[in-house]
Amino acid sequence: MNLDGYLTPLREQFLSAAASQGDEARAVAERLVVPFESALRLTLLEALSGAAEEITSDLAPGTVDVRLRGGEPEFVVTPPPAPAAAEEAAPSAPASEPDDSPLTRINLRLGETLKGRIEEAAAAEKISVNAWLVRAAETAVSRPQWGLILPGTGPTPPPGSGQRFTGWVR
Repeated sequence: MNLDGYLTPLREQFLSAAASQGDEARAVAERLVVPFESALRLTLLEALSGAAEEITSDLAPGTVDVRLRGGEPEFVVTPPPAPAAAEEAAPSAPASEPDDSPLTRINLRLGETLKGRIEEAAAAEKISVNAWLVRAAETAVSRPQWGLILPGTGPTPPPGSGQRFTGWVR
């Protein structure tokens, strides 16, 4: 999606309107047009991201992401898997009830190596990284026998031992 195709006519209309008010107004408008375009570009990107979030909530478990390439936004759509394909692709995935709660955003910092491995795993399953991470988190919290110890749910040390055990166990 080329935002310049939308911004160029607005820039021309803005400068034309200023020119109709005289040379001084046109000079001011020429100084303001660059920050004006930047603010418009950011507003358009925020609107596109909001639209992608709304579509994703209706498309779940599919996703719609907005990515920037060369400063231009593009949509990446990951459709929900077909019912038969979903069972074949993830036979060990936990059966979870649909989550009708509002979506929320989380920032996650990963090492480059782990990020690459996650991207490879998601690509192998033909799903987005976001969908892969959601599935991995869902699996982890729904299967405590895998070794995930959540606060207040893990084994308790013997009385008087003074030791506490948390973390992953294989």
